[in-house]
Amino acid sequence: MIAQVRQIAKDRGFVLYEEPYRLNIWAFRANSEKPNSFDDELHVFTNIAQSGRPKWAYLVFKITTDPGTYWLKNPMNPKGTAILKAGQYVDVYRIDKHRNKYYALCQRNGKVTVIRDYDRDSLLDFNNGKEETGMFGINIHRARKTGETYTVDNHSAGCQVFKNANDFNFFMKLCEVHRKLYGNKFTYTLIDKRMEFRSKLKKITIGSVLISILLGGYFLVTNEDNE
Repeated sequence: MIAQVRQIAKDRGFVLYEEPYRLNIWAFRANSEKPNSFDDELHVFTNIAQSGRPKWAYLVFKITTDPGTYWLKNPMNPKGTAILKAGQYVDVYRIDKHRNKYYALCQRNGKVTVIRDYDRDSLLDFNNGKEETGMFGINIHRARKTGETYTVDNHSAGCQVFKNANDFNFFMKLCEVHRKLYGNKFTYTLIDKRMEFRSKLKKITIGSVLISILLGGYFLVTNEDNE
């Protein structure tokens, strides 16, 4: 998987950290518009080699990157419920208290871009909403205090939320190590698998057309030479 992530970073011009124990925090939004499910993944990886070639530790956690049905139908903001736009948000996050209750990764250091889903139904609208950039408190936190949560419901109004409380607690321990070494700033990267698929499909289509043109030209020249 690290090779695939490296390629995405190269293609998009995204930063990928290789310093020992500096966290790369990448989320992958599922190729689905089904709401209220923890069907996305948070990939956390770091180089654990002190010198020489990187040696990667790679972890994957179940999360949601989308708001739950409750907030889609009852938006906090009159402009609509926030859906975090895919992209890389460099040094935007820090360890702080989520809603003054417990420590999480919070959007305190900079702005993010969201898509406002304004139609108050239970469907995730990635394409028709209006984009807005600012400080919205799109935090990375857990759902329930203990155990697993199976439906998102009111646990996310746009935040990135862990399904499993133990996974979240372990993630925060990794963040504490990062903070001691590199300060209280974290980069968060969100990749939309639907967009990746469309991008690959577009490249395949363009490539197929070019191959057809080249092959057609080749056969055309060959036929002309034979004549």
